[in-house]
Amino acid sequence: MKKTPIAAFLYDFDKTLCTTDMQDYAFIPRLGYTPSEFWRIANGFGWENHMDGLLAYMYTMIDECRKKGVRLDREYLVGCGRAIELFPGVREWFARINAFGAALGVAVEHYVLSSGLKEIIEGSGIAHEFREIYACEFLYGADGIAMWPKLDVNFTNKTQFVYRINKGVLDVANDRDLNASMPDDSKRIPFTNMIYVGDGLSDVPCMKMMRAYGGQAVAVYQESNRAGVEGLLGDGRVDFIFPADYSEGTALDETMKNILRKIAICDALGEENAGQLRAIRR
Repeated sequence: MKKTPIAAFLYDFDKTLCTTDMQDYAFIPRLGYTPSEFWRIANGFGWENHMDGLLAYMYTMIDECRKKGVRLDREYLVGCGRAIELFPGVREWFARINAFGAALGVAVEHYVLSSGLKEIIEGSGIAHEFREIYACEFLYGADGIAMWPKLDVNFTNKTQFVYRINKGVLDVANDRDLNASMPDDSKRIPFTNMIYVGDGLSDVPCMKMMRAYGGQAVAVYQESNRAGVEGLLGDGRVDFIFPADYSEGTALDETMKNILRKIAICDALGEENAGQLRAIRR
């Protein structure tokens, strides 16, 4: 029986699906800081202590909330996510591209690979669209307050989650199956059926991985970072760049549909070839 091919869209979040860093909308202002003030504190702490930058900002979130008397629990962070401003067309994008894929006989899945916070993404109103959200996450104590980083998704270790999606080993605690040998034809989603969507240099490791293994790398931009994204295209780090507008009929929308058409055609040709091989071996 023919298996339905799966196409996976892998997204960064900040400045890819929403307009700026997710902490900037509500979390930082509620502490009484501007974004530049907060990030100066977090980055300075990281440099001073030779820390991973993401662990430094997560520590700073805990420390500043403690100083300000803010109860840093999951509910608070999810509430901060409700202030997120998504790019045009994002809310409608998922259902529309899923339906387009289904019409081609392709199942479409969506994943987040973000250095932002999973809890804030959960408040964004689109968390239900993703099969899995891989993002920084806190461990909470018996009192419900954030006490320690549970997961740190930095710019280079994002690639491990691409392998997880490739193999279908989605549980971050399951390293045994992730590292086990697996024949290419047993992997759940081939790299050739993956589309990574990001916005800048922090996405380059995943973008290079896509291009090396036959997937597609796409960068979106606002006018403020257009030059940097054009640099990614000029340096051969991405396949396509587009304004950050996911509305129907945009250049981004049409190219994504063409990529799904390509996946459907390649799958059909692969099945045809396999069928001929089976026939001559009988």
